[in-house]
Amino acid sequence: MRKKKRKKIVKYSFFVIILSLFLFGVIIFRMFELSCSKKIDGTDLQKLASKRTMKTETIKAERGTIYSNNNDVLAQNVSSYTLIAYLDPKRTTDKDNPQHVVDKEKTAEELAPILNISKDEILKYLNKENVYQTEFGRAGRNLSELEKAEIEKLKLPGIDFIESSKRYYPKGNFMSYTLGYATQDEDGNISGKMGLELYYDKILRGEDGKITYQKDLRGYRISGTKEYKEDAVNGKDIYLTIDSNVQFFIEQALKEAKENYGYEWFTMVVADAKTGAIIGMSSNPNFDPNTRDGITNYLDLTISNPYEPGSTMKTFTYMAAMENGVYDGNETYESGTYETSDGTVIGDWNRNGWGTITFDKGYALSSNVGVINLIKRHMNSAMLRSYFRRLGFGRKTGIQLPNEAKGSLNFKYETEIFNAGFGQGITTTPMQNIEALTSLTNNGVIMKPYLVKKIVDKDTGEVVYKGSKKEGERVASTNTVNKMISLMSDTVNGIGNTGSAYRIPSGELVGKTGTAQIASSDGSGYLTGKEDIISSFAGVYPKSNPEIIIYASVSRPTGGMQRPISNAVKEVVSNIAKYYGETVEETEPADNVTNYKMESFVNEKLDKAQTTLNAAGMTNIIVLGNGTNVINQYPEADSKITNKDKIFILTDGEKSIPDINGYSRSDAEHLLNLLGYKKNVTGKGYVTNYTVNGDTVTLELNPKFVESGG
Repeated sequence: MRKKKRKKIVKYSFFVIILSLFLFGVIIFRMFELSCSKKIDGTDLQKLASKRTMKTETIKAERGTIYSNNNDVLAQNVSSYTLIAYLDPKRTTDKDNPQHVVDKEKTAEELAPILNISKDEILKYLNKENVYQTEFGRAGRNLSELEKAEIEKLKLPGIDFIESSKRYYPKGNFMSYTLGYATQDEDGNISGKMGLELYYDKILRGEDGKITYQKDLRGYRISGTKEYKEDAVNGKDIYLTIDSNVQFFIEQALKEAKENYGYEWFTMVVADAKTGAIIGMSSNPNFDPNTRDGITNYLDLTISNPYEPGSTMKTFTYMAAMENGVYDGNETYESGTYETSDGTVIGDWNRNGWGTITFDKGYALSSNVGVINLIKRHMNSAMLRSYFRRLGFGRKTGIQLPNEAKGSLNFKYETEIFNAGFGQGITTTPMQNIEALTSLTNNGVIMKPYLVKKIVDKDTGEVVYKGSKKEGERVASTNTVNKMISLMSDTVNGIGNTGSAYRIPSGELVGKTGTAQIASSDGSGYLTGKEDIISSFAGVYPKSNPEIIIYASVSRPTGGMQRPISNAVKEVVSNIAKYYGETVEETEPADNVTNYKMESFVNEKLDKAQTTLNAAGMTNIIVLGNGTNVINQYPEADSKITNKDKIFILTDGEKSIPDINGYSRSDAEHLLNLLGYKKNVTGKGYVTNYTVNGDTVTLELNPKFVESGG
C-alpha cells in the first residue's frame, strides 16, 4: 500500500513540476513577447502608457494687433470672461463661507441689470437640477473687465468667471468693412471672417505652441521629470496707411449725409496723391464689428461691388483721345441728342443741348453727345478698351483686401461703345477709379493703391514687410495731364458747369461728376425712377500741388442728385486742408471775421503800414527785419484777406528768421520766400521743427492733431 501511495505521490509531484515548468516557460515567453513587441493584441502599449502618464497642453498664440498710421489701435485681443454659477452644495465645506449659490432669487435679481436679461431668465439657469455648475448663455459670455468688476462688487456666493480672449474693436463701426471682424470658436481659437481680419488671418493668428509633461494619477505634473515645450509664435502686428483723423472726417461726412438727406449706400475713398497709399476709406451703412449689429451685407462696396460709374469715365475717354493724338478741344459739335445706327436716341442731361459747342466745353457740361462725337469721329472700340485696361479697369487693383472684383468692359456694338465712353454698360469699383486717377497726380504714371504700411513681429520688433509706392505703367504725357487738370478745374470752378456744387473758395478742388442710371435686376434695361441713380465724384486736391485723390459715390440719393455727395466731399476736403495746414478761406464771414483788400506798402514807412493795417482790424502782422522802410510784403496788393491771416512785412534792416514752429506750411513758405531762403519740406501739416543750413531751411511738418473719436 505504501509503495502504491509513494508511486502516486511521485507521479503527482512530477506532474506538478512539469506543469509549473510549462507555465513558467509560458510566462517567460510572454514577458519576452511583451518586451520585444510594439503592439500586443492590436494595442500600441507605448502609446497607451504615454496616454496614461503624459499630458499635452496648448500654448495659445496671441493674435496680432491692427494699428492706424497714427498708431491708434483699431483691432486687438482683450481678456473676456464667461460667467458661471456653482450649484452643487457639496462645494461648501464652511457654511460661513459658502462656495455655491445659496440665495437664487437675490442672485438673479442683482445679476439681471448687468447681464441685460430678465430675472426669470437667470432663474432658469440657476434652477437646473443635478448639475455641478451652469453658464448663462449668450448674455453671460464675452463679458468685459468692467462688467466682471461690477459683478465682483456684488460679492455673490457661488459666482465665478472663466477667462479667455476675444477680438475687440475700440472705435466701434470705424472703417468696419475694411477691418472686417474675427470670431472665436468653441476651442477658443480666433479667426478672421471678413476684411483685413480675413485677408491677413494667417499672419495675425500666429502658431500655437504646446507643452508635454509627465503626470501622476491625479493629473499633477511630476516634479523632476523632463518636459517638452514648443513655444507659441505670436501673430504679427499690422500698421495701416489709414490716417485716423482723415478716416474720422469721412465717417462723419457719410453719417451727416445720411441724417440730412438719405441714400441707399455711400462710399468714399481718399488716397495719397503721390504714392497711392489709402489714407481713408469707408462705406455706409456700416456695422459694429464687436457685435456685428447693423451688418447688411458681407461685401466691401469700395472693392467688391462693381457698378456703372457714369460720367466720371469721360475723364478717361478724353485722355484716351489725347494719348492717341486725336483730340482737339476747340473742335465743335451739335449738342442735345444723337441717334445711333440701331435707332437708339442718346441725349445730354439737357435734352435741348447748348447749341454748337467745343469738346472742351462739352466736358465741363458733361455732354454725352460730345463723347459720342469724339468716339465716332476719331476713335473705335479697340482704342477705348485698350486705354481703359491700361488705366486698370477690367482687372483687380491688388489692394490687400479679400473678394476684390474686377468689373467688366463688355462693349462691342456701336451703341455699347458710345455708352462705355460715358460710363454706362461697363462696371468699375471705387478702388479702380482711385488707381486710374493717380496718373493725373504723378505726371502720367499709375500708382498701385495699397493699404498696409508695415507688418511687425511683436516679439522682436522686426519689420517683416514694408509697404511702399509701386509705379505702374506710364499712361499719359505731361500735356495730357495738364490739359485734364485744366478741364477738371473748369468743370468745378467755371460758371454754370456741372461740378459747380463742388467749388470751394480757394478753387483748388478739381474733378468730374458722374450720374449713372441703375440697371434693372432682370436685365431689361434701366430703372426709370427719379432716385434710381448712382451719383459720383472723382477729384484731386489741391490742383496746384496735388496731395489727395478723392472718389465718392452714392446710390439712390435723396434731396438732389449731387447735393448729398457734394456737401460730404467739400466737408472732407476742407477738414483735410486744415489738418494739413493749408489756408482755407471762409465761405461766409463769421461775426468775428473782418475782410480786407490788401494795399501795397512797398516803399512806404513801416509805421504807416502798421497804422493802416491796425485801423482796418488787421493785427496779425509779422515784421521781418529791423528797418524802417518796407521793401516787400505778403500778401500782395489787391489780395482779399481776413484778420485771421498772417501779414508779412519785409523791411530794409538786418533780417533773421523768427520762431516759425506752429506755422502752417503755406505761411512758413511765404515767410521764407520773402527772406530769400530755399526750402526742404518733409511731411504735411504744421511746422514742428526747422533747421537752417546756409541759405536752406529744412521744415519738418506734422498734421494738426484732431480728436478722431470712435
